[in-house]
Amino acid sequence: MSDKKQLKIISWNVNGLRAVMKKDFTKIIHDLDPDILLLQEIKLQEDQRTDEMMGLHSYKSFWSYSTIKKGYSGVAAYSKPKPEKVITSFLKPEFDNEGRVIQLDYNNFILFNIYFPNGQMSDDRLQYKLDFYEWFLTYANKLRDQGKSLIITGDFNTAHNEIDLKNPGPNSKRSGFLRIERDVLDRMVNQGYVDTFRHFYPEQVKYSWWSYRFNARKNNAGWRIDYFFVTKDLIDKGIVKQAFIDNDVFGSDHCPVGVVVEI
Repeated sequence: MSDKKQLKIISWNVNGLRAVMKKDFTKIIHDLDPDILLLQEIKLQEDQRTDEMMGLHSYKSFWSYSTIKKGYSGVAAYSKPKPEKVITSFLKPEFDNEGRVIQLDYNNFILFNIYFPNGQMSDDRLQYKLDFYEWFLTYANKLRDQGKSLIITGDFNTAHNEIDLKNPGPNSKRSGFLRIERDVLDRMVNQGYVDTFRHFYPEQVKYSWWSYRFNARKNNAGWRIDYFFVTKDLIDKGIVKQAFIDNDVFGSDHCPVGVVVEI
């Protein structure tokens, strides 16, 4: 008899936790029933959390907030299994102060919940995004080289390949599909990180974000910018059982993405 247990891990950019709470968020999470729920772009401060947010279905919750601008960025993690360690400060003030990363260390893997920067506002923000990618990949590689198994999820704010967005041509000069950004995801793959959705569905066209304009979601003119990347050992050992994108869940301009792992 195997004593292995399956864990469902879901990531969702909610585009404002207070906003999505008014759109049946509690029921949506009850129906999805993740063991670990990772949220990006919560857009709130510590004193704005409600009892309903804090007590969500008896999960343990962990938070990281922007300290430089209110109603901006921020990530949260809800977990049924208790992590051995949680890190929200990485001694990199220029990244820590936007509340973009939670690291959760479990017995069998290290899980990252990340809201990667958006580079569309200016050249400075594009450079900030690229610097953030570089810092994080260096950090992740050090852990991986120590023999750690990593699960990296969140809103990467970049569509990797042409299959990952509806209109690749017109967007090739726009941050989110610039060659210099896509090269980072190429490097991740080349360095042994596996895009779980593409692993299971190499040719499937499915998106995780749609603009609020132009009836984009109704017309399914979207982008796949929310990912679960894992270190190759988790694939090779058959630990990652499933990957999915849940297009039927509304409430944000993103939809939830997830994996099922067996540990």
